[in-house]
Amino acid sequence: MLSAQSFLSALPVETIPTGTTLLQRSGTLDSVIFVERGRVVLGVLGSGVDVGAVEHQLGVVDGPGWLEASAAVLNIPSAVDAVAQTDVQLRRVPLNQFRACLDTCAPGVQSMMIDIAKAHRQQTEITVSRLAKDAEARCAEWLLTHAETGEKGACSVHLQQRKRTIAAQLGIAPETLSRVFRHLRELRLISGSGRIVDLVDPVGLRNLAGASAPCQCGIV
Repeated sequence: MLSAQSFLSALPVETIPTGTTLLQRSGTLDSVIFVERGRVVLGVLGSGVDVGAVEHQLGVVDGPGWLEASAAVLNIPSAVDAVAQTDVQLRRVPLNQFRACLDTCAPGVQSMMIDIAKAHRQQTEITVSRLAKDAEARCAEWLLTHAETGEKGACSVHLQQRKRTIAAQLGIAPETLSRVFRHLRELRLISGSGRIVDLVDPVGLRNLAGASAPCQCGIV
């Protein structure tokens, strides 16, 4: 469905010069990019003297191929930065047209695509988090992502996994996870030492994790 030439042939071809940023992390998508020719690097842009250069490379897309299609399928912002490594020829599919095309798929196919997109997105977010954030920022983001609202409106996380498993997901040692949790308690950002972690200051955690970090409680 998504590779059908009839779907893309009506769209104009753009030629993009080397070094152009095509996607930015956390940036809202209004179109989905199909790379006809050329190479695009996926990763995390530098924040120092090499602003605009990919500091941490996660992969490449060699045309023909879709660019961050998982984000479009899930209708969420891009998880990575994308920069043209060569001159690139591409077509931009308006997001509403892309999603309308998805809606023409059989329900079972749609469900499968969403599941694949979710798994790909989760792995990408974990990788980006490990590259771009320190241990405290990763832990803060993990807490916000797994938070739930209790009966009294408080925000908390139920640790259903062992800390060793959580630490592995975050790419840190279990001892580091315990140290970070202890420090977050000292900062009065969280409380509790058992299976329930209360998010005392979700706004403070979000500032630590990064302004784009979502809170599942909807508090921040």
